[in-house]
Amino acid sequence: MNFLEFIYDWISKHPIATSLIKYCFWILFSILIIQFLRRSLKRYLPETKTRYKSQKAIEIIGYIFLIFLTISYFTGNVKDFTLAIGLFSAGVAITLQELFLSIAGSIYIFLVKVYAPGDRIEINGIKGDVIDIDSIYTTMMEIGKWVSSDNYSGRIVKLSNAFVFKGPIYNYSRDFPFIWDEIEIPIRYGSDIELAKEIVLSTASRILSNYTSISKEEWKTVVNKYYIEDAILDPTLAISITDNWIKFNLRYIVDYKKRRATHHLLHDEINKRINETAGQVQLASTTIEIVKVPEFKIEK
Repeated sequence: MNFLEFIYDWISKHPIATSLIKYCFWILFSILIIQFLRRSLKRYLPETKTRYKSQKAIEIIGYIFLIFLTISYFTGNVKDFTLAIGLFSAGVAITLQELFLSIAGSIYIFLVKVYAPGDRIEINGIKGDVIDIDSIYTTMMEIGKWVSSDNYSGRIVKLSNAFVFKGPIYNYSRDFPFIWDEIEIPIRYGSDIELAKEIVLSTASRILSNYTSISKEEWKTVVNKYYIEDAILDPTLAISITDNWIKFNLRYIVDYKKRRATHHLLHDEINKRINETAGQVQLASTTIEIVKVPEFKIEK
């Protein structure tokens, strides 16, 4: 018996094993085609965003094709696809429900555009910049936690895509890449309040002029897209009186990635200009006023 006769005889005696080998071959062949397409896109698409989206699309289509191939192969008839899906889902719904929810979440993220790589989001109590989205996980570069303001902590977080169905998602950059921020400046009683107002507002207007002009154009898009009222985008100042000082509250619009740097510029420039007033405007600190000194009797 030669080798070909041996193979033919083995196949005729082991139909199930032969079927599994054929199935593995087709799966391997499909995966190789998918990987070839992804590498070709990486090579011939120089623009990062377009290349990333194309690779993810190929990946999702590949998963769908492999599922279809598996079910149609073992049922032997594409018409039985719906029945096979029902039986398959019933058998593994409890065991793999989180996995299926994650895959559904990735499709939902892709179709609805909840967020995309490069967006800054907060989800499930974690805030960071999205650096990758695959079929199961969203990968984020974390910000905050033990570091102040909106700086990177250095930790890379992988979060299940299922969380898009489980709670709110805060997106700092989708549609309107600006946020409102505030700083408080304590001004001492007896200062020239009108001069203090002019210093704070003129400094804010000059430093924030670029953000203000760009945000006004972006806000028009938001108003046209959503049912939302118009908003004040120029810097505004509110004054309140406290026990120790006059509190200046400056509210302004800023790029969501430059909040900390803008904080620094505003505080630094306002402090310099106040120091140039030669005492007409003074910053305040906590003070204690003694109204009456209690009497002490010393007995000899």
